Amino acid sequence: MKLSTYHPRGQNLLYKLFFLVTKMSTSSHSSETYVAVCQMTSKDNKEENFKCCESLVQNAKKQNASMVFLPEACDYICDNTTDTVKMAESKDGPLVSKYKQLAQKYDVWLSLGGIHLKHTNEKVTNTHLVINNEGDIVGEYNKIHTFDVELSNRSMCESSYVEKGNTIVPPVDTPVGKLGLAVCYDLRFPEIGIALREMGADILTYPSAFMFETGAVHWESLLRSRAIENQCYVIAAAQTGFSTPKRRLWGHAMIIDPSGTITAQCSEGSNIAVAAIDKDSLEKTRLAMPLLSQKRFDLYPKIAEPIPCDNVDQYQFGQVMANAKTVFYITSLTLAIVNKRCVVPGHVLIIPIRPAKRFSDLSSTEVADLFQTVQKVQRVMETVHEAKSSTIVIQDGPDAGQTIWHVHAHILPRKPNDFRDNDDVYRELQNHDKNVVEWRNETDMIKEAEFLKTFFKS
Repeated sequence: MKLSTYHPRGQNLLYKLFFLVTKMSTSSHSSETYVAVCQMTSKDNKEENFKCCESLVQNAKKQNASMVFLPEACDYICDNTTDTVKMAESKDGPLVSKYKQLAQKYDVWLSLGGIHLKHTNEKVTNTHLVINNEGDIVGEYNKIHTFDVELSNRSMCESSYVEKGNTIVPPVDTPVGKLGLAVCYDLRFPEIGIALREMGADILTYPSAFMFETGAVHWESLLRSRAIENQCYVIAAAQTGFSTPKRRLWGHAMIIDPSGTITAQCSEGSNIAVAAIDKDSLEKTRLAMPLLSQKRFDLYPKIAEPIPCDNVDQYQFGQVMANAKTVFYITSLTLAIVNKRCVVPGHVLIIPIRPAKRFSDLSSTEVADLFQTVQKVQRVMETVHEAKSSTIVIQDGPDAGQTIWHVHAHILPRKPNDFRDNDDVYRELQNHDKNVVEWRNETDMIKEAEFLKTFFKS
């Protein structure tokens, strides 16, 4: 059975409709926040480098930046791999603790764009950490592409002392938008940016220590390309100058808007550049040219493949956890799960993977994906239960009956006379998860999910 047909015009209309809904729900709030991108010249002295970072953060705070982006190797740069590995600390070590305190002190979020964390006695990880203004680590990404190249005057083999990461991390929620994490050499691989955009990123960040000779010809072109093709802001903090006598770095830290325009750029030396992140402008760019909804996934695959349920034990669902085996359909942004207590046979739930509390918390991309999933699942549930109608409900907020603090849409296949009064379905829905003596058996829920999966394999 073929469940869906590619209709680009219909997808665009759906995208635009729910962008307008989301826009109206958030129009009373200012869409602009400010970020600072930093440039520095790290040496092999962690204390001096930290002092430089603190000065940059202090300056950024004075210019009303909500988040400060520091470059790759903001902790230190050595002229040999032995010292690089020897100086590395753990994530719980004193240096990361100082950066946590720095975020708290200046009430800003920090992107530590690739610091050396101890992995083994022979290797480190090149780890991008995001720290919130309360000093908590809320994002962590290990660089997945190591800089192993033959330059005209020397060879570079980062993999000899850096352990590669194995995961593209979903975007991190920050005050300036959903932040997609990468590091330096990752910039040359467009797939990671595309994957992060498919996962809902508003901003792609490429903190770097770009070599002078490659930066001169590629840096700006690559950054602007990632912004244009993904319709995202791009923030690229950078190392500059001679970090060692033989290692000259390109600098030119910059912020680029979704149209590919450079909105802020650092001059030479250690300094910052500040620019606004305008979420309204971002959405207008995507609405005017809705690239993501126009992609032909019927002809080529998504980069961000859905997370296989077999590799995940649980998904967060508000204040509770949902067994991954009860998921029967998944996209890069949305889950469909069977229900713990059904008002009617076939009553299922559609939820965003990101734990957003209210409908207005969703991005337009998440809204569009949520309702495209609702549409697809509704067709299947009506087929399975031989129904010709459905009730589709979102209880948004406690006064509307929401008890799980995670946006979710109910799909209830309907049949003639299934309720004496049609509106009784809403009263039953209001009370279906209250004062329940017995929930559904989880084994039965898993069997239902396995059965429903067969309808989506085509």
